[in-house]
Amino acid sequence: MTTPTRLFDIPYLQLKQHKLSDAFVTKTNGKWVKTSTEEYISKANTLSRALLRMGIAVNTKIAVISSNNRTDWSILDIGVLQVGAQNIPIYPTIAPEDYHFILTHSEAEYCFVSDQEIYDKLMQVKHDLPNLKEIYSFDEIVGCKNWKELFELGKDTSNQAEVEQRMAAIAPDDLATLIYTSGTTGKPKGVMLSHENILSNVIGSSERVPFNYEDNFRALSFLPICHVFERMIIYLYQYYSVSIYYAESIEKMTENLKEVKPQVMTVVPRLLEKVYDKIYATGTQLTGIKKRIFFWAMDLGFAYEPYQKNGWWYEFKLGIAKKLIFSKWQDALGGELKLLVSGSAALQSRLTRIFTAAGIPVMEGYGLTETSPVISVNDMRNHGFKIGTVGKPLSNIEVKIAEDGEILCKGPNVMMGYFKDPEKTQEEMKDGYFHTGDIGILDEEGFLKITDRKKEMFKTSGGKYVAPQMIENIMKQSRFIEQIMVIGEGEKMPAALIQPSFEFIKEWASRKKLDIGKTDLEISTNAEVIKRISQEVEKFNSQFGKWEQVKRFELTPDVWSIDNNQLTPTLKLRRKIIIQMYQKLYDKIYRE
Repeated sequence: MTTPTRLFDIPYLQLKQHKLSDAFVTKTNGKWVKTSTEEYISKANTLSRALLRMGIAVNTKIAVISSNNRTDWSILDIGVLQVGAQNIPIYPTIAPEDYHFILTHSEAEYCFVSDQEIYDKLMQVKHDLPNLKEIYSFDEIVGCKNWKELFELGKDTSNQAEVEQRMAAIAPDDLATLIYTSGTTGKPKGVMLSHENILSNVIGSSERVPFNYEDNFRALSFLPICHVFERMIIYLYQYYSVSIYYAESIEKMTENLKEVKPQVMTVVPRLLEKVYDKIYATGTQLTGIKKRIFFWAMDLGFAYEPYQKNGWWYEFKLGIAKKLIFSKWQDALGGELKLLVSGSAALQSRLTRIFTAAGIPVMEGYGLTETSPVISVNDMRNHGFKIGTVGKPLSNIEVKIAEDGEILCKGPNVMMGYFKDPEKTQEEMKDGYFHTGDIGILDEEGFLKITDRKKEMFKTSGGKYVAPQMIENIMKQSRFIEQIMVIGEGEKMPAALIQPSFEFIKEWASRKKLDIGKTDLEISTNAEVIKRISQEVEKFNSQFGKWEQVKRFELTPDVWSIDNNQLTPTLKLRRKIIIQMYQKLYDKIYRE
């Protein structure tokens, strides 16, 4: 396979090696609409010709805000990159003032939006964006230019030679994109990634995927493509001629899985937690022998070890469990799933075990926007899979652990720097290594294990260090706890703010015939609910040292979400904001 050197080389490689009739597939008006490799390249070139006719210079910044993944996004991406401009993806869910900050900071001259809702949000700040020359939309929107106009403008092929001249002049180390980190604290930072940064990650990651371009795999993509994890994966799928089906939405996932029957998918831990909770809830509704078999299979799954380490008798029993119980899991996920790749946050080991035992291997990886993103990832083959780790570093990346435990890395995947912020760049890239801000260890077999975020670890007033993420991940195993944030920096003890699992608690109360109230506020202040969650906290506390144990907690009266600003678009906790929002509960714990 020829190695591409710029991101837009990938489609042409697919055309040459293994072209597809369904390179991209998006559901439009209830029908899955296919775009072939040839049509994909043809449309990208038409767009590139239009952009040149509009006077787009090299290094022009073109933003794109899409509320869902769609073929249009990928066509626009290649069309923009081919003329030496940069694609600036923006999270659709952030506030209008964040749109304003990113569009101003990046100096974006054009912006493409997916739909009416995004357009309306952007129009709230448009008057204050003198750099922004024009907005184009993918959907038909009254009063907004439609991107179809550009296909008319680029229809005449007479300037195709100019497009090819631009393409030829683009070097691997040229800037390809600015990706603004979702930022758990402060303003987002513009991460500058070159063609080589992302491509080196595509090539490095390609060694870890157990398929090749002759397999004709289908992938279902639903994680936001504006996030570097999904974007790199989309390039990787193209590199291996995997047909990419863009899911309609998280709400339609169940339906889309059954229609597409994908072999591969990327996920975030939160999604797997929700799938697992749904399956578990179904099991609790069973009765008699069916219920006993269900929980027998679950216990087997939680004991899973790869490479038949549990011996032949375990494998024999697991075979029975797969036939009786786990085959239904596979059916619910489309019936053909061979691989899930998990990233963005720490995955509970019990979920890795049970899904892999069910015949749906979950390969957990690790990385950051600044590393394009993958640093390490598990791989079932060649004993490259170890539960509780994020796998071995990719072959083209060097990882070392600093004296204070911080993970440092060096390689062609490490960003060019932060846009307009040389000081911050220097701070993160000292000694020739990128400083990840994560704490971890490399074990004797070369597997990387993340123990916590360096910035999130805190010291109590007694001088003891607490790693909150580890505690939170364990506590979230409780069906009563939807979200939890461990607090206590500079305080005498660790405590927690907990968002109860309102849906499950209502079902539990109904079974127990308890009157816990109807609203989330009533439930979060109900004595029976508090007592039951206290039992859960006590149970998990036994796994930690005395100084780490959650001594007190308060329940929050609402659901934490991206829209309410408690979570980043990749579902990480916005810790400072959560403390500000629930300052009264914080004070109740520590000041009363």
